[in-house]
Amino acid sequence: MEEQLYYKDALKLAQKDYRACVSKGVSPCLPVLDDFVSTSNTAAFNDLGIIQIPADQIVGTKTRGRMNAFSTNFMPILDENTEFAEKWKRLCKAHLTEGIRDPIKAYEYMNRYYVEEGNKRVSVLKFFDALSIPGHVIRILPDGDSDEVELYNEFVEFNKYSKINFIEFSKKGSYADLQKALGKEAGEAWTDDEQSEFTGTYYYFKKAYLASGGDKLQSTVGDAMLSYIQIYGYPELSMTDTADIKKNLSKMWEEVALQEDEEPIELKSEPPEEIKQGVISRVLSATSTKLMRVAFIHDGSPEKSGWVHDHEKGRNYIQRVFDDKIETVPYTNAMDDDPQAVIEKAIEEGAKIVFTTSPRLTQASLRAAVDHPDIIIMNCSLNKSHRYIRSYYTRMYEAKFILGALAGSLSESGKLGYVCDYPIYGQIAGINAFALGAQMANPRAKVYLEWSSICGAKEAAKKLIEKDIHYISSQDTARFREDDRDSFGLSYINGDHTELLANPVWKWGVYYEEILRRVFNKTMQAEYENSNKALNYYWGMSAGVVDVGYSLTLSPASKRFADFLKESITHNVCTPFLTPIYTQNGDVIGQGEKSLSLEQIINMDYLAENVVGSIPQYEELSPMGKATVDTAGVESAQNTSQNTDEQNSESEAENQSDNQAESQNQAEAGDCE
Repeated sequence: MEEQLYYKDALKLAQKDYRACVSKGVSPCLPVLDDFVSTSNTAAFNDLGIIQIPADQIVGTKTRGRMNAFSTNFMPILDENTEFAEKWKRLCKAHLTEGIRDPIKAYEYMNRYYVEEGNKRVSVLKFFDALSIPGHVIRILPDGDSDEVELYNEFVEFNKYSKINFIEFSKKGSYADLQKALGKEAGEAWTDDEQSEFTGTYYYFKKAYLASGGDKLQSTVGDAMLSYIQIYGYPELSMTDTADIKKNLSKMWEEVALQEDEEPIELKSEPPEEIKQGVISRVLSATSTKLMRVAFIHDGSPEKSGWVHDHEKGRNYIQRVFDDKIETVPYTNAMDDDPQAVIEKAIEEGAKIVFTTSPRLTQASLRAAVDHPDIIIMNCSLNKSHRYIRSYYTRMYEAKFILGALAGSLSESGKLGYVCDYPIYGQIAGINAFALGAQMANPRAKVYLEWSSICGAKEAAKKLIEKDIHYISSQDTARFREDDRDSFGLSYINGDHTELLANPVWKWGVYYEEILRRVFNKTMQAEYENSNKALNYYWGMSAGVVDVGYSLTLSPASKRFADFLKESITHNVCTPFLTPIYTQNGDVIGQGEKSLSLEQIINMDYLAENVVGSIPQYEELSPMGKATVDTAGVESAQNTSQNTDEQNSESEAENQSDNQAESQNQAEAGDCE
């Protein structure tokens, strides 16, 4: 009988699994839910009804009754002459002739399923490699607030609107990232067709991924699939066959492998030291006799954007410095069409180094880097965990700390204003640095916060002025329209009188010069080869890429004060973020007089205690603000805003014409820290 042979095969699989478990010193029996989770608290139960349970996520039994009848792979371990074996064979025959249709009963805990009724059905269907098994499921919600529970809670939320229960991630935020990558709004429900298409695409990808060696990685199939989508896009994945998926995976394998690293980003706070020659490099070997073409890909144009204008000043600077060694070529308004095509054009025209100057160009940059491993591609952004592109940004919070200290020392009332563009990585640090600098100079200082990505920079400044605030920190780059002149640097505003006092300076030319010198001597290439992480360059005053400029009207005493702080920060004598730091909601960050790490500074999603305002909700932002937050936003800006007792912020209707002009002027990397 056919089912007799199948049972023998299943028994062999069980015995093999049993021996492997014993040799490893682990239990060879199925785990029992009742042994580690109490099911007496029915308030923690959710009845999910009948759903399709991913077969490989069924891992144990509800009670101890059948734990010794199966190995850990759910194959039968009892002798083939037992009554149990006969029942298994009858189920096997039923499956082969008419199919097993009756749903099992199971409990789900932390996205793993434990069978209460139907263990033998599960065993038979697993033996025949069923992808899913119908079952009536009760979900048990876990207690606690560990990282594991937080990640599970993100899954539960994702499952509510997607009805997808088989994809798993190892890092928090990935479910929201997947939703965005599929072009859907946060919390937007999936249609039946979308669920069906995604299910097929997932298992199609899983087959190619495992065939490529994915089973040897600790990261999940979901981690790899999300990386793939972020590079190639979901539509392309859904239409790609197994052979092409495997080919693409081989090109991006370092990106896939990076996902299993708990700390995938390596921050570089200073220019890398020169490394001895002779290092084998995959990248270009520069010579003094041949021009190296360097491309700059901008999101906007220098005529309309202060951000792009500053980067163009940096490009012109390095053209003068290196003269006959390089040829620099700008490409503007890349987001007006297809940014990937613009990068491809630059490479086709001979660019060996490509700088993309906006975080919104990250995905296009990554795709180009995977397709062209011989080209150095660097993206101006922060906190990007991508292996094939390197990101670069400035520690502008150091300048903001000095501006805050200046404002605090000058204001008699202690009421200061701050206009910020987008709640993205690095920007929250700028707000807090300004507030802490002000508090250092004046312990009673309060910083009132407004957001240009909600109502426009001009309207944001107007709100502050109406609160009788005269010292306001706004955009970090100069504008080109007359009505924007009051939206630049730290200004004193009193009635119709606006006086610029000091402003942060982005020294992009110095930044690009340092990078290119290290490309010429192969230091950058060697640094890449000697690391297995995503390299993020986050340089500041000590590298000469951040400064503070003063107006002629600023008093000599204030200049000396600011210069003292600059010198102290440059030589690491003064740190803007000295712990403990007290937040709006009463939390205390750090203890003792220690500086926060760069990782802690970058990932700030809280505001200092003397800030009056909040991180805006995603729904409040302008279209450009939402697009920017989608790319580089802090988590709190993508979900709910922080509330303060001192301000109940109301979202106003957007002035579309003002916002359109501001969006052109405010580059995606944020003209305001």
